[in-house]
Amino acid sequence: MDQGLVRYGTPAGRWVLLATVLGSSLAFIDATVVNIALPAIGHDLGAGAADLQWTINGYALSLASLILLGGSLGDRYGRKRVFIVGISWFAAASLLCGVAPNVELLIAARVLQGIGGALLTPGALAILEASFEPGDRSRAIGAWSGLGGIGGALGPFLGGWLVEAADWRLIFLINVPVATLVLIVAIRHVPESRNPAAARRPDLAGVLTGAAGLGGLTYGFTAWPEHGPGSAAVLAPLALGVAGMIAFVLVERRSPHPMLPLGVFSAKAFTGANIVTFLVYAANGGVFFLVVLNLQVVAGFSPLTGGIALLPVTGLMLLLSSRAGALGQRIGPRIPMTVGPLICAVALVLLSMVGAGASYLLNVLPAVIIFGLGLSLLVAPLTATALGALEDRFAGIASGVNNAVARAAGLLSVAVLPLAAGLGDGNLTDPSTLHPVYRHAMLICAGLLVIGGALAFRLIPARLPAHEEPCSFCDPAAPPARPHARSHSE
Repeated sequence: MDQGLVRYGTPAGRWVLLATVLGSSLAFIDATVVNIALPAIGHDLGAGAADLQWTINGYALSLASLILLGGSLGDRYGRKRVFIVGISWFAAASLLCGVAPNVELLIAARVLQGIGGALLTPGALAILEASFEPGDRSRAIGAWSGLGGIGGALGPFLGGWLVEAADWRLIFLINVPVATLVLIVAIRHVPESRNPAAARRPDLAGVLTGAAGLGGLTYGFTAWPEHGPGSAAVLAPLALGVAGMIAFVLVERRSPHPMLPLGVFSAKAFTGANIVTFLVYAANGGVFFLVVLNLQVVAGFSPLTGGIALLPVTGLMLLLSSRAGALGQRIGPRIPMTVGPLICAVALVLLSMVGAGASYLLNVLPAVIIFGLGLSLLVAPLTATALGALEDRFAGIASGVNNAVARAAGLLSVAVLPLAAGLGDGNLTDPSTLHPVYRHAMLICAGLLVIGGALAFRLIPARLPAHEEPCSFCDPAAPPARPHARSHSE
């Protein structure tokens, strides 16, 4: 066993898993829990539909724009070190969200939250990839997926209870003690790792062009319903977004120290996994944004009941994700990544029928269970493929890319999906407007999942290529280790 690598199930492995799960859960919770509080935030702060979208998009935009930088900084300066900085930043921004006196300052604080999330999220997965023995990584990632899903789904449950029984501000303030616990565990028990061959200078041009691209596209699509497609308020940011994305590719191709080395996409499995990730998480973004909103606004569920509606997804992922990771290790990732999205698509067709007077047990729960089974089968093999398709020294880049793709997909989904589903200039808190938009959006998301399953069958290999012995685990102050010679052409 390589010095410093830990085994799954050992005390050292449990501490590493605990820190990464809790840290990731902070970011996951704040990507979902705010959906529960949107009606209360809108009422308390007088926020309109665009303001409510930006309460979500402000966080998702900074997270998606900077997550590649977070992964590359971890590779350069130490994944544990950057993870700890991200946790601290996230806690401070959460405190600002909790005391924001108006929606403008809340959105600004959410942007700051996303920056902290961009530092901690890729570090969590990169720490798992660099810290566990190669044979244990799929199980560790599966356990991370299942346990992290607890945060993603318990967040709405806790948020619904806090909104209903107390105040929506507590959904942000509760992050502070959780972040403190993560810091204690990480400082004491997480080993440090980095890529000794990583460039020492940050890719500022890549950060700026990538942020301009995502920001322009998101702002333009969010402003579309209010201003119309021919408005300068829509066309100018969309043009900026397209130009920014083109500039990002050109900058990364020519940079001597790119934030995103484009050569990693020559690995077919890596490229395929990220295409499937984009489609799946675009669909998931629509589901977690609109299902809970529809249950409250159209079906008349309370915030607490709406918040726990998707809780079975958590239970299923907790029970099955580690097993799905082991299954993907045994039979290869292609079949789980093909079948999982198709199962989820069936669930969304059923969820599209949920309307006024819906019964949770009869109309919602069966679809939620099917959706949870599909996600449980899909997520761990998908994540393991995205990380395992590249050499260990690119753990931070692989994690950053996959997280950036997932966050960008969710971000664009929240901005584009209501528009594509026919929102027009309507209000998401009006039942008569929301219901047809919700129904169409669920069918669109089901279509994205079907395409994702088909592409997984076409692009994902039956087996991932074996890597050479890992050399990424080292002290940040250690001399450079021997770099790998293996190319990405596999």
